[in-house]
Amino acid sequence: MRIDSLQLFQFRNYKDVTIQFNPEIIVLHGTNGAGKTNILESIYVGTIGKSHRTNDTSDMLMFNAEEAGIVVKFEKKDTPQKVNIKLFRQGPKDIRLNDTKISQKELIGTLNTVIFCPEDLQLIKGTPSGRRRFLDMEISQTSATYYHQLMQYNRLLQQRNAILKEYRGKQNIPLEEWDLQLADMASFIVKKRLESLKKINLLIDLMNRKLTGGLENLTIGYEQPYMDNGSLEYTKEGFYECIKAALPQDRHRMTTSVGPHRDDLRFFSDAMDLKKFGSQGQQRTAVLSLKLSELEFIKSEVGEYPVLLLDDVLSELDESRRANLLQFIHKRIQTFITTTDIHDFKDLKSVQFISCEGGKVQYGQP
Repeated sequence: MRIDSLQLFQFRNYKDVTIQFNPEIIVLHGTNGAGKTNILESIYVGTIGKSHRTNDTSDMLMFNAEEAGIVVKFEKKDTPQKVNIKLFRQGPKDIRLNDTKISQKELIGTLNTVIFCPEDLQLIKGTPSGRRRFLDMEISQTSATYYHQLMQYNRLLQQRNAILKEYRGKQNIPLEEWDLQLADMASFIVKKRLESLKKINLLIDLMNRKLTGGLENLTIGYEQPYMDNGSLEYTKEGFYECIKAALPQDRHRMTTSVGPHRDDLRFFSDAMDLKKFGSQGQQRTAVLSLKLSELEFIKSEVGEYPVLLLDDVLSELDESRRANLLQFIHKRIQTFITTTDIHDFKDLKSVQFISCEGGKVQYGQP
């Protein structure tokens, strides 16, 4: 999979620009605030229909503009395709694949990308929601059914929580219909997560061994804080009983305490919990291994590597981790890298340098 060109219209600081890309490594360089990350953001929007930086569409529009456009031309399994997205300050997005209008959920999985930002280095130490989001987006890019079920589950969850608030202080709450549906979808989501995690664990351990010279094993555990003794629930019947048992607590807190929206991931180096006891170096190596395993996981599911987006992450890695990452992607994965310093890339072959300054781009090294 590779991206051939990108056209931006009134997107962030780009008024009207078209950029052609080579098949391998593209280094986007320039000063801080020049617009390098905006290019990666636009590609990511072309992947899932929304930004990884903001939930407000208007943030992506040029100042005083009422609309913006993104056109990504790419090849998937040697077949040319085009994603065209129009963003509006007021109103829904217009998403088209090869000139046919589609929904956002239909876009997921069309153009596969993996994005790696400095914030991802906090994945292990960060919040459970960040780890769930990582796993959900990885699976969604390879399974449209999972994404659809996840969206339905979240809508049902919001509706159940609204009922809990509406019936605050009352004993009899009409939740039977919601609970049965919620249990069914929770079972599907957790089963798919566990199935995918089994594959990811094989890959992440292999990647971590490469990065550490075989010195450390790395595994990801799945955790349900509402279950006792570390057991896992993944059946429809089991979830239904857990949801019913938690009703007194849910009634008091006016929120749903059981389900995949509460689950978490734990990272272990051998038997050591990396969040609690891992060094910063071990945590960063684990996250890097996770990102590399994400590339391999998507390849195993869709048949080819996704496009890799590295947003100023190399400056956050030490020399050995940086070298390992570049060695892994070189001549294998089309990769977009933002940086303020091109020194690390001057010795690499098949690199395209693009300068980004003031909403304009220029090809070549400075």
